[in-house]
Amino acid sequence: MARLFGTDGVRGIANTELTCDIAFRLGQASAYVLASDVHRPTIMVGRDTRLSGEMLESALVAGICSVGARAVLVEVLPTPAIAYLTRYYEADAGVVISASHNTVEYNGIKFFDKNGCKLPDAIEDKFEEIVMNGLPEGTEMPTAERVGRPVRQRNASRRYVDFVKETTDVRLDGLHVVLDCAQGASYEVAPTVFKELGAQVSCYYHEPDGTNINENCGSTHPRRLCELVRELGADVGFAYDGDADRLLAVDERGQLIDGDRVMAILAIYLKEQGRLRDNTIVATVMSNMGLDICMKKNGIKMQKTRVGDRYVLEKMLEDGYNLGGEQSGHVIMLDYNTTGDGLVTSIQLISAMVKAQQPLSHLAKVMQKMPQSQFAANVDDKKKYDFDKNEKITAMIAQLEKKYKDQGRLVIRASGTEPRVRVMIEGPDQRELEKDVYTLSKLIEKELV
Repeated sequence: MARLFGTDGVRGIANTELTCDIAFRLGQASAYVLASDVHRPTIMVGRDTRLSGEMLESALVAGICSVGARAVLVEVLPTPAIAYLTRYYEADAGVVISASHNTVEYNGIKFFDKNGCKLPDAIEDKFEEIVMNGLPEGTEMPTAERVGRPVRQRNASRRYVDFVKETTDVRLDGLHVVLDCAQGASYEVAPTVFKELGAQVSCYYHEPDGTNINENCGSTHPRRLCELVRELGADVGFAYDGDADRLLAVDERGQLIDGDRVMAILAIYLKEQGRLRDNTIVATVMSNMGLDICMKKNGIKMQKTRVGDRYVLEKMLEDGYNLGGEQSGHVIMLDYNTTGDGLVTSIQLISAMVKAQQPLSHLAKVMQKMPQSQFAANVDDKKKYDFDKNEKITAMIAQLEKKYKDQGRLVIRASGTEPRVRVMIEGPDQRELEKDVYTLSKLIEKELV
């Protein structure tokens, strides 16, 4: 059987792949593993706006309480808010019910430890053993006053808003900001933060109904935000995903600023302030080569990891770096939070604009992107890791690697959260790249159905 946990927790179609039974067992597992003879753990629980969220929350919390633990419910809040609040309220763990940027039929359950960091594989393996096989034989289930109970933390949203505001010392008076909240978890906290810092805020996609999360909006669909910034004559736009752990920006001209460019701007900003640890950032193998060139030009070193913000974070913690992220918009600023935090990133980016007294388009000029093309091939989820075992696929990969050997690169990886294989090529000719990416992706789809 495939491993239950992917790169970002447990994820699947809610009520068929990710069932209430699995959620209940995950609740039991988390409480059991964290408990001791003298300690009944407290677990912080939040979710995004998906219709299935409350259903899975009920099952998860029932599992937590059935083992005698205490569940603290903060309801709809961004994933990074749970990471922060787990530390702030000194809980033993945090849980987020969210499928991030995925469409509404999906949901997920991901855990943070007491420090707000994603769980190591060894702990996830312990959880998975209990989900698959039940609690260890002879486990005594609590009764009477020893049964756990859920409580609601009413002021959690306010605490997170204050935390985000406290990450900057600038005011945003006179700036017009457009927000795309993806009909997701940032729909209340994001406009509140910017308004309280003095900005004029135009907010879109902030009316979730449980079914419209990420629907043609948010960081996976930023085109409308680009149009809105131009139409409104705004200074900047920010697009979050469904759980607001990633961010894409739009400059005053309506041009998209992806995660690589955001990191480039913030790296230089922090270096100028003497706050970029070891003058180093952490990126992934999917980052554009233009980021490498930009960092080298500005005397900043780069470390590369495999794709996944958990691997970026692991490298940052291991070597003491404080800035890292992914092209997709996961940007981790360890001086503030332990995971990608879209609101914190947007506040730091606009703070860089204010302090430089320059528009975002000017700051973004520090990095010139190399031509790049990407495509996500839809495959059977059970076969997505087999692309390098198929003779037809490996033959075409070898052919393309030879073609781009001295003038670009080819990256292929299985998605950790979706039934897809992602193909990326960088090289000198955009049209040629797009043709090669499309051809290889379609072959992968054909072979791995």
